[in-house]
Amino acid sequence: MIQRIQTIYLTITLIASGVLPFIFPLWIMSDGKEFYFMKNEFFVILFGLSTSFSLMSILFYKKRQLQFVLGRLNIILNLILLGLFVYRSLNLSGETILVSEKGIGMFLPIISIVFLVLANKAIKKDEDLVKSADRLR
Repeated sequence: MIQRIQTIYLTITLIASGVLPFIFPLWIMSDGKEFYFMKNEFFVILFGLSTSFSLMSILFYKKRQLQFVLGRLNIILNLILLGLFVYRSLNLSGETILVSEKGIGMFLPIISIVFLVLANKAIKKDEDLVKSADRLR
C-alpha cells in the first residue's frame, strides 16, 4: 500500500484538502478578518467530500479501477471548488466590503488537482502492468 507512489500523491491530496484549509484562509476581508472555509457550509461540504474521496482512494488500494474512478470524481469536485473560488473573487472584485485580499487557501484545489492527476497516472500504469502480466500467463 504505502510502497506505491500513488499512495504518496493521494496522501498529499488528503493533506491539501483536509488539513491545510484549517491553516490557510481563503481570503482576507476588508476589515482585516480572515475568511476560512468553515464559515460557508457549501465549502465545508466540498472540502469534506474531497478529503473523503482521497481517504477512500488510499484505503481501496487493492481495487485499482475504483481508485481511478474516485480520483476522477475528486478532480471534478476540486474543479468545481476552484470554479466557485474564481467566481467569488471575480464577482467581488476590487476593494468591496466583503473581500479585500485573496488568500493562499484559494489555491489548495489546484494543488489537489495536480497530485490527483499524478496519482491517476500511476494507477493507470499499475493497471496496465497487471493486464500485461495476465496476458503472459
